Amino acid sequence: MSTSVVCEANGVGGRMSWGERWGFVRGDKRQIQTAVLGGADSEEPLMLLLEAIELDAFRRRHEHDTFRCGLLLGGCGLPLMTKLYTDRVCHFAHHPGPDGHPHLCGRRARGVNSADHLYVKSAAAAWLHGRGEQARFDFAQPDGAPIGSVVDIQLRRGGPRVHLNQAVMPEWDADSEPVLGMSVPVDRDVLIRRWYVHRIRLDSESTARRVRIGTEAFARPTEWFGLDECEMTERGLSTSAVERIIRARSTPPSSRWPAGKAKKVPDAQARAQALLRRLAGARRFESVVAVKRICDDIAALAGTNQRTQAQLAAALDDANH
Repeated sequence: MSTSVVCEANGVGGRMSWGERWGFVRGDKRQIQTAVLGGADSEEPLMLLLEAIELDAFRRRHEHDTFRCGLLLGGCGLPLMTKLYTDRVCHFAHHPGPDGHPHLCGRRARGVNSADHLYVKSAAAAWLHGRGEQARFDFAQPDGAPIGSVVDIQLRRGGPRVHLNQAVMPEWDADSEPVLGMSVPVDRDVLIRRWYVHRIRLDSESTARRVRIGTEAFARPTEWFGLDECEMTERGLSTSAVERIIRARSTPPSSRWPAGKAKKVPDAQARAQALLRRLAGARRFESVVAVKRICDDIAALAGTNQRTQAQLAAALDDANH
């Protein structure tokens, strides 16, 4: 049976128990990698560095800080200490109970991603503030889902719902725009119908987690961006990949026919219906350039019957108002 040297720091009021509890411990499986700074209901997350060589500096930096098993992490709210190991990862741990037995905590999520919802809120709030926007945040728990499964970002008009795991199924026809964590599947038909979806991942950087936004489309690799490279538009969260996808879907594809081989040209009626569908798609995504181009194509179209001409005229009138 393996053992390891462990020393503890209580993280409460700066009272460090260096040397007070040196000894050998048997396997401690309560590997809590995240905590909050301050009170039990704090929203300031902290991730513990995993290597012993890093933990010494971590303890010095947070000598006067209090670590807690935060309520918003699904924890008990009680103080945590840090444990330093030489043969396995370092982690937070609860103080023993008054009887000396281990403290029993019902917290389920304990890994490095267990505070990701707090990191998402912090990053999104700072990003929106830098753009003159304010939002309300909610860690909703529909149908008893674990806290941290979703983060609702409520803007003046709609806003994203971030799904960090599979506990809550995305609602594609709701007012909120689903943003999917890496483990959340998306149906092929959804990708085709919506043109694209957004994903989110968090990368560990020292004691923090950095938010990255990905744009995924059918038959395209997911492209990743920092939050400062994203924008919030009338149609929702947007990246440069979104703009390229919209342009590609709003522009007729180049000819794939080899030189010298004639391609059958669709009749005016079929072309009119295709233009109407493209116009509806471009207006849905509020692509002004695409709408203007399609309107010009409609205006130049000839050879349709009276009923189709009326449809085209109504679509042009609606697009210009």
